[in-house]
Amino acid sequence: METNTVVGLIVVIVIGLGLAGLSVPLLMGKCAGLVAGYSTMSPKERESWDGPALARFTGKILLTVAVLTLTLMPVILVYDALWLTVVYILATVGLGVFAAVRCNTGDRFRK
Repeated sequence: METNTVVGLIVVIVIGLGLAGLSVPLLMGKCAGLVAGYSTMSPKERESWDGPALARFTGKILLTVAVLTLTLMPVILVYDALWLTVVYILATVGLGVFAAVRCNTGDRFRK
């Protein structure tokens, strides 16, 4: 295995484990301040949102991205699978779009 591939694997594993680590407090409904947009709201605005539910939803999305990163990226690096790169990018972007639409429609996370 080439040095670049080994370094790439180490970076991917560190990033994937970091994402998984960040998802743990979110899945427990804590650290809602890590959610973009929620952290910039005024305290009065935050009262109208269900912070723990929003944090749990964000944690699920983040954990899914972490699992995708830890499973697909090493395969992409080792086998140079271009089609798998496209699948990874589409899945990650698709999850982001899904999360943005789900959070901002239907008042799901409003109190």
